[in-house]
Amino acid sequence: MREVTDLNLLEVFVRPVYLPEEQQFQKLMQEHHYLGALPKISETIWYVALWQEQWVALLGFSAAALKCSARDRWIGWDFRHQYDRLKLITNNSRFLILPKWHVQNLASRILSLCQKRLLADWQAAFGHQLLLLETFVDPQRFSGTVYKAANWKYVGDTKGFRRTRQGYSSKAQTPKMVFVKPLKSDAQALLSQPILDPAYRITGDSKIMLSAEQMRSLPDFFTTISDPRRSQGQRHRLAAVLAIAAGAILCGMRGYQAISDWAESLSQNALERFGCRRRNGKYVVPSLSIIRNILISVDPIDLDRALQLWNQRYGQQDESLAIDGKTMCNAIAERPPMKQPMALPAERLNKLTQNGFLPQTAAGTGASRIAAITSSTGTMTKTAVVYTPVMVRKT
Repeated sequence: MREVTDLNLLEVFVRPVYLPEEQQFQKLMQEHHYLGALPKISETIWYVALWQEQWVALLGFSAAALKCSARDRWIGWDFRHQYDRLKLITNNSRFLILPKWHVQNLASRILSLCQKRLLADWQAAFGHQLLLLETFVDPQRFSGTVYKAANWKYVGDTKGFRRTRQGYSSKAQTPKMVFVKPLKSDAQALLSQPILDPAYRITGDSKIMLSAEQMRSLPDFFTTISDPRRSQGQRHRLAAVLAIAAGAILCGMRGYQAISDWAESLSQNALERFGCRRRNGKYVVPSLSIIRNILISVDPIDLDRALQLWNQRYGQQDESLAIDGKTMCNAIAERPPMKQPMALPAERLNKLTQNGFLPQTAAGTGASRIAAITSSTGTMTKTAVVYTPVMVRKT
């Protein structure tokens, strides 16, 4: 082996570990990292840094921490959105400079190289983008100098609990320093906004963001709404379909297809809690057409009232849900627009009203603001009613 002093930082490069090399990667990590080897956790990429075909460092990027109060406060996201967006974050779970390769600026060089290629590697491996990197540093061993030099942001400390096979450790241990690194300048805003930008949605992998009690309670708030369907077309209870649609919207879905995809991803336990019908021993998900037809036909005023009552009970102040009578995200472009609910941030609704696009009309009490909008396209005139429920934070 050549002397370490000969190492040229510009000749160092990083690449993902090949499958036949994974055993060697884990062996070295177990031998030389103070935490030992870590199995692959969900979406994971292992990297090796090389100089003249010699391994000089190992890195692992794995699934983000399920809970991290310091990170979550910095992002500012609502708990209903958090778990569905965790895959937009990855955790630098391991970083090991191998023995005899502790050269000045080597760690910074390797971390920089990883950051430059990580987005493309993640997209190729898992089919979606990343917005944020995170890592935890033990202050009793390290000061986080490498991360600070790479412009990672220190956002606070963990509480000292760690994940185990049984959940979390019962006793707090050494709190870890939490560092984050946005991969886009607006990553914080993108992760925390009420409605996630479609470019960052991960389809087919939605996670429920409501507690079991909240799931069971949602259908009860829709039982008083009149069913617009004929009796022979009622294969699914109206309350169950509306509860699923409301749950999807509360979790950030927009449009018929997004709501339907979210519903299809629900577990059997979740479908049971929402009150779905049972057939051949399994709970059945309402189809896209059923969800669409019901949302087109149901009275938005009744739906608005039910959602307000649910929100009052559970006290979740969240601007991610409003009821809008306009066409939902142009979901059914081939049909004439009809009144139906959609998610609309409060500030957007205010701007439309202030600019004259939504002239306000009387609304009874302060519980909702109602505006009428009339526009013409060719010979067709459409009128919609816009409702801003009290749960929406006013600007």
